[in-house]
Amino acid sequence: MAWSPDERYILLAEVNRAQNHFALNRYDARTGKKVNTIFEERKWVEPEKPAVFLPNNANEFLWLSERDGFTNVYHYNVNGKLIKQVSNFRWVVQDILGFDAQGKYVFITGTGSDPREQHCFKIELKNPKKVSALTPEAGTHNVQLSSDGKYLLDSYSSISVPQNIDLVSTDKGSRQRLLTAKNPLEGIAVGTTEFVTLKAEDGTPLYGKLHKPKTFDPNKKYPVLIYVYGGPHAQQVKNEWLADTYLWLHAFVENEQYIVFTLDNRGSENRGFAFESVIHRHLGEIEVKDQLKGVDYLKSLPYVDGNRIAVHGWSFGGFMASSLLTRHPEIFRTAVAGGAVTDWKYYEVMYGERYMDPPQANPEGYAACSLLPKAKNLKGKLEIIIGLNDPVVVPQHAFSFLKACIAAGTQPDFFVYPGEPHNMRGHQSVHLHERISQYFFDYLK
Repeated sequence: MAWSPDERYILLAEVNRAQNHFALNRYDARTGKKVNTIFEERKWVEPEKPAVFLPNNANEFLWLSERDGFTNVYHYNVNGKLIKQVSNFRWVVQDILGFDAQGKYVFITGTGSDPREQHCFKIELKNPKKVSALTPEAGTHNVQLSSDGKYLLDSYSSISVPQNIDLVSTDKGSRQRLLTAKNPLEGIAVGTTEFVTLKAEDGTPLYGKLHKPKTFDPNKKYPVLIYVYGGPHAQQVKNEWLADTYLWLHAFVENEQYIVFTLDNRGSENRGFAFESVIHRHLGEIEVKDQLKGVDYLKSLPYVDGNRIAVHGWSFGGFMASSLLTRHPEIFRTAVAGGAVTDWKYYEVMYGERYMDPPQANPEGYAACSLLPKAKNLKGKLEIIIGLNDPVVVPQHAFSFLKACIAAGTQPDFFVYPGEPHNMRGHQSVHLHERISQYFFDYLK
C-alpha cells in the first residue's frame, strides 16, 4: 500500500487467494471508492514493495516487478500507462532508496552480478542505460540515502571485513571513511570459512559455505553438521562478516572440531523467478535434491567422515532436516528439527498456499511432501523441539508426526519449551543451543 504525495489517493496491490493475479488499484482516500485499476499482473505474483512516487509528482511512480524473470524497476503513471522499464538487469533489485533533489536520478539496492552480495546503484531516469555502481567493494552494503540524495551512508562488511562505514558522494563517487571496525573476535579461536559453488542437476549454480576449525588438519576425518534452512525468502550464504552464520555455529566448529556446511538450494531468495518458483506445488522435492548435491560434495572431500553426517534446521529448516533424515536414512545419522512443519495443510494460508496451492487443488503435492507417511522410515536419531506456544508452526505439526511415529513403531526424541513461541528467547535460547550441541555429541560419535 502507498499514499499518493498529495494524500488524496491510496494505491493498493490486491492479490487473489491463488496468488496468481494481482491488481494495483487506486482508491479515493476520503470516500474509500475505487478510482481505477492502474495495471494487473498474472502468474505467480508477490507484490512486496509499495509504489514510490517521483519527487514533486503525484501522477507518476516507480514499481518493482519480477515479470521479466528478475525484480526490476518500472515507471508508470496513475492512469496505467507504462512510461518505461527503468532497469533491465539479470539480477534482483531489492529496494528503491529514493531520488536526488532534482528527480534526475533514482537510487536502488540490488545484488549486482553476485547474488551473495548487496550493492547500491544510481540510475538516470531519462536515460536508464546510464547506471553507476556506488559501492564497488565486494560485500554486503547496507546504505542510507540523505534526504537531498547527495550522500550515502554506506555500512558494509564481507567475509574478510568486519565493518567499514563510509560517507559517499553520489555525484562524484568519492568516499570518506568514518569507521574501520576492529575484528571483534580478535584473540578468539574462530575457524575459517570458504565459499563453494556447486551445480544442481539442471546445471544451476548453487552457493554454499564451509566452516573449518582453526586447527584444521587435512589428514584427519571430521564429522559434519549441515545447517539448513532452504525455504523461500531466506538466504544463508552471503558475503558479509562471518558469512551470515550464527556465532554459535562458529563456536561449535572450533570447540567441538566439526565441519559445518550450508547450501542455498533452489527456492531460496535473491536468485530470480525461475530459481525461486521451481518449488511451486511440491515443497521439499527440489530442495532435498539440491542438498544432496552438497552431501556428494562433502563426501568427495578427503577430510570428511561420510559416516558421520548430521543435519539441523529450524522452521522451514526443521522441515528440511526431518525430510532429509526420513527420505535418506542411509545418509544422515542424526538430526535436530526445531519448529518443524510436518504437514503443509496445517500451516497458515498466505504462506502455505502460496507455495503449495490449496490442499483441495494439490492433493498429490501435499501427500508427497508430508512427513507423516515418512515416519516409518526413521532409522537415525531425530530430536524434535518446539515452543509450546508456537503460533506459527503450531504444536499440531509435532504431535501429528509423533503420533505417526508411534503407529509406525519408530522412536524419535521430543523436547518442548513451555510458554515459548516459535523461537526461544533469553535463557531458553541458551538452553536450546546447549541441548542441540549435546544431542550431536551423544549420537554422532
